[in-house]
Amino acid sequence: MSLAVACFEDEAAAARRLAAALNTPLTIVRTHRFPDGEILPVVAAPASETVVVYRSLDRPNEKLIELMLAADAWRRAGARRLILAAPYLCYLRQDAVFAPGQPLSRDVVGPLIGARFDAVITVQAHLHRTRDLADVLGTPASNLLAVDVLAAALPAYSAFPLVLGPDRESTPWAAAWAARLHGEAATLRKRREGDRQIEMSLGDIDVAGRPVVIVDDIASSGETLRRATQLAKDADAQSVDIAVVHALMTAAATEQLRSAGARRIVSTDSVAHETNAAELAPMLAEVVRQLAEAP
Repeated sequence: MSLAVACFEDEAAAARRLAAALNTPLTIVRTHRFPDGEILPVVAAPASETVVVYRSLDRPNEKLIELMLAADAWRRAGARRLILAAPYLCYLRQDAVFAPGQPLSRDVVGPLIGARFDAVITVQAHLHRTRDLADVLGTPASNLLAVDVLAAALPAYSAFPLVLGPDRESTPWAAAWAARLHGEAATLRKRREGDRQIEMSLGDIDVAGRPVVIVDDIASSGETLRRATQLAKDADAQSVDIAVVHALMTAAATEQLRSAGARRIVSTDSVAHETNAAELAPMLAEVVRQLAEAP
């Protein structure tokens, strides 16, 4: 297996973990910014015909253009195959036109990424109304679940925990969590009017005296998790832990979760965050090996 890992400077720590898992050299893209804001990425000549590009796409408006330009540079420098390892994949939450005048962002940005890469690996993509990520991207795609690595970061429970998903769309993942933790799954009733305008209720879910684990794929404002934590604590949950795959929330939002009663908050290192407790490099590396060995 001959391949190389490349990344941008701001994600060198996570990319080094992937390169180490693959026992592969790492190169870093140099980026020049012109006075008017244009970006000129400069890539190193690839040590292999296959380049694995590590780029998690939080803050996508800052990252997408330089990634597209760098992909072109790698091709021109001799790369025959480009694999994008993007633990967080952007612009998938707008997977429908929810109100007149809105774009279908998924179908604009997805093909833009897929056109530049021969395969894409991501983790827990936001696919509530999307059947097949490969169809959206137009290139082979792997969407990995983070249940096992995140569950290992939680404390041991003396009683069977109740796993709460934030809404109906989270039902399959909540069930997977419950199976992993040998607990029970339930989902909250939720209606969102805006980023911070959320109506939630427990319905007939009884959490009294039980350890509760609230799970979600993305925490952006953190408001959904805060409301869910408060509901569980007000209903006399024994404890409340939070497991989120992609922690995009600010430090202030994270502190609000703790103030609401969250005992422990864990996330993957898909996005650098103070709650990171689970490394994705081993599972990403496993899929990279499979792709590299495929004909």
